[in-house]
Amino acid sequence: MYHGHPLQFGTFITPANTNPQTPVRLAQLSEELGYDLVTFQDHPYQPGFLDTWTLLSWVAARTDRIQVSGNVLNLPLRPPAVLARAAASLDLLSGGRFQLGLGAGGFWDAIGAMGGRKLTAGQGVDALSEAIDVIRAIWDVSERSPLRLDGDYYSLHGAKRGPAPAHNIPILLGAYKPRMLRLTGRKADGWLPSLAYMEPGDFQRASVIIDDAAVDAGRDPREIRRVVNIGGRFTAAGGGFLTGPSAQWVDDLLPYVLNDGVGTFIVVGDDPGTLERFAAEVMPALREAVEHEHPALDGAPAVTRNSITLAKRRAGIDYDAVPASLVAAAVEPGDAGYARVRSTYMRRGAPGLVLKAHTVAEVEDALGFVRAHPGTPFGVRSGGHGISGRSTNDGGIILDLSAMNRIEVLDEATRRVRIEPGARWTDVADALAPFGWALSSGDYGGVGVGGLATAGGIGWLNRKHGLTIDHVRAVEMVLADGTVVRADATENADLFWAVRGAGGNFGIVTAFEFEVDEVGSIGFAQLSFDATDTAGFLQRWGAAVEAAPRDLTSFVIIGQSRPGQPPIAQVMAAVDSDDPDTIIAQLQPLAEIAPLVAQNVSIMPYASVMANAQDGSHDGQGEPLARSGLVEHITPEFAAAAAEFIGSGSTYFFQIRAVGGAVHDIDPDATAYANRSANFSVVAFGSARHQTSETWDALLRPHLSGLYLSFETELHSERITDAFPPRTLARLRELKRRYDPDNLFRDNFNIQPGHPQIEPGAA
Repeated sequence: MYHGHPLQFGTFITPANTNPQTPVRLAQLSEELGYDLVTFQDHPYQPGFLDTWTLLSWVAARTDRIQVSGNVLNLPLRPPAVLARAAASLDLLSGGRFQLGLGAGGFWDAIGAMGGRKLTAGQGVDALSEAIDVIRAIWDVSERSPLRLDGDYYSLHGAKRGPAPAHNIPILLGAYKPRMLRLTGRKADGWLPSLAYMEPGDFQRASVIIDDAAVDAGRDPREIRRVVNIGGRFTAAGGGFLTGPSAQWVDDLLPYVLNDGVGTFIVVGDDPGTLERFAAEVMPALREAVEHEHPALDGAPAVTRNSITLAKRRAGIDYDAVPASLVAAAVEPGDAGYARVRSTYMRRGAPGLVLKAHTVAEVEDALGFVRAHPGTPFGVRSGGHGISGRSTNDGGIILDLSAMNRIEVLDEATRRVRIEPGARWTDVADALAPFGWALSSGDYGGVGVGGLATAGGIGWLNRKHGLTIDHVRAVEMVLADGTVVRADATENADLFWAVRGAGGNFGIVTAFEFEVDEVGSIGFAQLSFDATDTAGFLQRWGAAVEAAPRDLTSFVIIGQSRPGQPPIAQVMAAVDSDDPDTIIAQLQPLAEIAPLVAQNVSIMPYASVMANAQDGSHDGQGEPLARSGLVEHITPEFAAAAAEFIGSGSTYFFQIRAVGGAVHDIDPDATAYANRSANFSVVAFGSARHQTSETWDALLRPHLSGLYLSFETELHSERITDAFPPRTLARLRELKRRYDPDNLFRDNFNIQPGHPQIEPGAA
């Protein structure tokens, strides 16, 4: 029966060590000729062969596209837990190009001579079965508990899991006898026999055993790709199976695809001429023949995920309806890459499906899929760093924009740049640095452009150059109904107004146009103070910042003090100047506000300040709790309340950021970010256990006028009225009714469409 797998081809090359570069060159030739896979036999006890694992690694490094595999690896001499990590590592390093072909053993005397355990044939199969469980458990980093196994052949006592491979590595088994074939049906992703070792009819009889075992295990037999080693000779006249002209090879192989479900043929041999002729004359003709016959076949599309993965799908999501444009990059809970996309910087997530978009058209397709799932949680992610953690969820759909990360200079004369939402600010800073430009963009380079540039953007340069949103000149976005629009000061001006401060409610921005600033090297200071007089320190710091020239922007952080030690305040300050005297002069008032216990002042490019990011994957745990507010001035009353809040133990991280200066220059009605009279933004991290939110409301909220929504985790309706003044909120609700009446973009800091939100306690 045809299994519908896309037809693939590979080569089987001898890893001879007589000339070590020969198998490498044949592997490179295989890639050049268009083969999908290159494989090597594995006999670690054979001195005439290179070590296959080392060769696989070297070949993966010397090629770009082709997949690599053992054909098959000798399990008894490769402990499965170590093999799992080696396989995952090679898969990660090669960009997801590894397949794991395994054998039970066989040459037991030679294995014993190398120090391996000698087993009977039946014991070898049982050991392989245990090994597969070990390998998959090591790869399963969604389980955080240490791995413990007390098997007959392999024992693990608290082994750590991971790393997860780059993709779902298929496990292929070389199998011929019934016991091994049944194991293939129960647990493998592929069957890898050699036709040369089989008599006529053996292949078909073995397939039946595999299929029956798969069904008994609750699997779909189509999960198991048939990968077959073949050998033959090209001759002018026919002379038997795979001996004859290319057309005969096609005729001989076609029934194995159509009748027996073979999805991959691997050509055995080291003759470049044979590999070239097969690639040029057999591969395209066989593909064409299969494509011609396919419509008449009684077969469904191939199953691309195994039963283990399928069992982890979440209810309420029609996985079979994922648009074709998004299928290849979609990540499900059972997939190898799931651990890298499930969580955000601070929040542990468990989404049911992550769709990765690379183009505007794919964003449109994704939104169509989301619209077909009303009521299913839906999050949008650019960088995944957001403190609120709202770009993940439990059981819902995530649209990941990280692959949409291009940065382009549109007009050097006007400093106009186009940046896609998945770019991170460290990459933006690097791209702008050669021009002597910068764009104020938060304080951490790992943040994605999309979230920050629709909410505000409070960073190291905002007193001099304003918020990030103040530099947006246009956006390209996809609305809830799938319409693609451009919004700027003249076209869709109302939408352009809303995007700058409340953009997450109105659509998905697929590109921003910014007018950036001329910024060279800057002064950057890190100062540590004895903050025993916490209230006095905060008041003096606030006064010094407000009195400073706009060149200076400063943040302060106070955490919990250590037992027996005074509280320490960490002050960071950026001065937009490369003149040492100017930098010192502007920092001096800060240095005098309290006893200074440590200091570090440097002159560096803005890109170096933003080069503080790790890679783009996140592994947040738990549920973040952060409260946010804006305050006009650090008054004695506010400073006293803040000191009491810090001293209560309700927060482990308390930060105040300066947002005055150029932020004030923009009319409050010009953008949806309307609370522009504030000089400071306040944020505190804590936990429900420490009653952070209750203490915040009691001590600090009475002093606040507005909040910065990117740092607020509470989603109560009163937080909406905290964030937006009444006139701004009324306008936003009306625009929400027009642009997103069904509230598709709701799983965020949500503005309800078109009607007043009911306040707690109201009738």
